[in-house]
Amino acid sequence: MIPKPYKQMHESHPEFMQAYESFGLAARLAGPLSEREISLVKLAISIGAGLEGATHSHCRKALEAGCTPGELRHVALVSAPTIGFPTMMRARSWVEDVLEKEASS
Repeated sequence: MIPKPYKQMHESHPEFMQAYESFGLAARLAGPLSEREISLVKLAISIGAGLEGATHSHCRKALEAGCTPGELRHVALVSAPTIGFPTMMRARSWVEDVLEKEASS
């Protein structure tokens, strides 16, 4: 599911979005990580940055890349020593938001 604001950016600023997406592709292709590994890294970065929307998005992308719900939950759990228990619990709830929605669809 592509969020409405992202679609709107494509409509209003197509050249900017093309450059942004090309930048993301170049970053993914610059190293040896698999799509699955990259999806877990991006989930961890989103959690660490405290970005709810990005965490939701990267959970969905990680599932599409073949990651399991247990792996997504584990990424949230291992963040606790770095970002703190309460912040991890908040991020874990964001992971669960996506997993619950996926389970019900």
